[in-house]
Amino acid sequence: MALRDSDPAEVGGYRIEDRLGAGGMGVVYLARSASGRRLAIKVVHGQYADDDEFRARFRREVAAARQVSGAFTAPVVDADADAPRPWMATLYIPGADLGTHIRRHGPLPPPRLRELAAGLAEALRDIHRAGVVHRDLKPANVMLADDGPRVIDFGISRAAEFAAADVLTQTGRVMGTPPFMSPEQFASPQEVGPAADVFSLGSVLAYAATRRGPFDSPSPYETALRVVEGEPDLSGVPDELLPLLRLCLEKHPKSRVTADELLTLLGDGHTPAPPPAPDGPGTDPARPGVPAPSGRSASEGLGADPARPGAPTQSGRPASRGTDPVRRGTPATRSGDMAPEPTRPSGGRRRRYLLAAAVMAALTAVLAATTVVLTDALSRDSDSAPAPAPPAARSDLPEGWKPWATSAKAPEGSERVLGGSDSPLAGCAAVDTSLVCAGAYLAATRFGLADGRNTWSMPVDPTPDESFGDEGAIIGTGDGRVYAYEADERDAANGIWSSYRVLALAPGSGKVLWRTPTGSGFMATAPDSAQGASTAVPEGVVTFYGPQGDEYALLDAETGEARWKRPKPDGRGDCLLRTAADRAYLVCATSPEDRKAARTTVSQLDPATGKARWEVEIKGAADVLGQHDGRLVLADAFTTGGGLTLIDVSSHVLTVRRLAQPRPEDANVYLVRGTLYFTRSSGGVRAVSPRTGRTLWESNSTVEQQGPPAASATHVYFASPSGRLAALDAGTGKVEDTWPGRDDGGRVDSALVTSGAPPVLVGDALYVPYGVRSVYTVDVRDL
Repeated sequence: MALRDSDPAEVGGYRIEDRLGAGGMGVVYLARSASGRRLAIKVVHGQYADDDEFRARFRREVAAARQVSGAFTAPVVDADADAPRPWMATLYIPGADLGTHIRRHGPLPPPRLRELAAGLAEALRDIHRAGVVHRDLKPANVMLADDGPRVIDFGISRAAEFAAADVLTQTGRVMGTPPFMSPEQFASPQEVGPAADVFSLGSVLAYAATRRGPFDSPSPYETALRVVEGEPDLSGVPDELLPLLRLCLEKHPKSRVTADELLTLLGDGHTPAPPPAPDGPGTDPARPGVPAPSGRSASEGLGADPARPGAPTQSGRPASRGTDPVRRGTPATRSGDMAPEPTRPSGGRRRRYLLAAAVMAALTAVLAATTVVLTDALSRDSDSAPAPAPPAARSDLPEGWKPWATSAKAPEGSERVLGGSDSPLAGCAAVDTSLVCAGAYLAATRFGLADGRNTWSMPVDPTPDESFGDEGAIIGTGDGRVYAYEADERDAANGIWSSYRVLALAPGSGKVLWRTPTGSGFMATAPDSAQGASTAVPEGVVTFYGPQGDEYALLDAETGEARWKRPKPDGRGDCLLRTAADRAYLVCATSPEDRKAARTTVSQLDPATGKARWEVEIKGAADVLGQHDGRLVLADAFTTGGGLTLIDVSSHVLTVRRLAQPRPEDANVYLVRGTLYFTRSSGGVRAVSPRTGRTLWESNSTVEQQGPPAASATHVYFASPSGRLAALDAGTGKVEDTWPGRDDGGRVDSALVTSGAPPVLVGDALYVPYGVRSVYTVDVRDL
């Protein structure tokens, strides 16, 4: 496919040689690395790059594909989900995809079908062993290489262990390609597991054998209905493969073979016999043709689970006769079962009309994209039986969670420190089953996410002085550890002598994994992340270093050793360390008397060397707020009339955005989930688009001295130092509910505390620091 004038010459440093294809989501190019290796680079269309949900899905595609490595998958070589147009490079596999091959050459002969089935079963086995569910196995995602098939494109896959908390597969939303989707992808999207891939495998094999899918229809809406309700059309499939495909295409996930079992059957050189009559001896009726476990006869019906005939029910009672073993509680209509209720044609027509209408509304996008969104109306049973009650809303709370409020003890000796006994926590972070907080002269203290138990605490200064002390802050988290710091500050003849150490802690136990000194002396810098003196990245902690704090260094995540040290640049003013999208930045700003003459230099640090990968100088004194849409977002640090500065992290192109309204006086600004929030201590909140500078809404949270917000996809939350909480609609700014403050955390001196600590959101559980070393939690669905 010839290149077009609009196609890039290179992507991510890889030279583009040809177009391999294009689809609804992007373009795939043939590229070559510097070493000459050929790659397939998928570059998404520009309109999707502006969609935060798409970027999240693309990051998941990259992460999932990197987890999987096997003989029948295409390995990921490189990727950049934060580029203006995200891309991913995989090893190029010469050959056509299965769909193209079948369209050109017709169905595969039986020997090649068996090879295809074995290759795809092995690929799924490797994918599932990595904890990943592909969820979009279709002919276009199967490449036919000389040495066997390859499964590609993990665009809508997910890690199985995170299935229940997957925000991209909420109830009522399903991703996939209708002719090759499984029934549960329509009916129970939050419960999709490896069995869904096996169902798709059966559909792909049927297509390869007959040149049509087993549920094909001219209408995508009718196709969806057939997947959920209809029997597969397997006419034309070779007889020897029919039992295999039927095992794959069972409606109930638990009735299907696994990829491992399918591979075993194929490896044995035979396929199972056709399904026997019901209750045939020595077979597992949930998997016809597969021997029953432990030689059990399928006729052992006592305590049978109607979803898996022969399996025990929770009650231990026999399943009711005359029920459909796939649909619990639905009268059966199969031959030999209890006769069905009289049909009601008008009700049946009405139900199919409503069902088709729901599917039609959800499938509108099918003509424009390869993935579709469907409503969960497809899960309804027929009018010949009562429709099951809708499932209760699935909660996304830590296991065993219950509301709690508790406080950490004051560190020993803190009463001797000025204000030490009346200080609030500065911030918290959630890691595994722990909420680890710092501040109030605690280097770190741990609360259980579920029950709030305060199991350990560590003071910032083990030997506090009579009048000085460092309050502490969480530097960050990474790979099952929490980074904090210790301080030893003493009043000496020449001033305050300080010594600082960065710690890596195991969140559950508080065990010190490593402890690294970062500086000692009268000019040493506290590695306080809140002050921009340290920051966490995947490689470890980047912090100011040395007796005068005139260096910065990377402390290795595993060992704490300094991988490299580099001097602060001269003549660039005051410097801060910031993180955005897991990259460390050195932000240095001059502050002359004439504020208009100020300059800020932003340098992205190479984690391997500490050198600047690139530098950009901008007018004014600005600070990095974070990254959105592939661009760093910076706000003016001094003037209310200043706008926003955006730096493209790939091209380093600078864009200045004027604010539609001047920044409010004395407002703090935060970038949270792609929105800028300008907040005032009086409760005023303004939401602004970082991309355009346009005001999205303006409101008043009613929360005094509100701190940095936390946000979900639908709400933004603000809290005060006393724990007063407000939930605002993220789209409109309307205050939907408030939560009163609490007195049980002790009182803090409002003259010393200017704002509350940011709440921490973990699924539906919101954790709010308040009072003196105190935290409470609430289910946001109760707000």
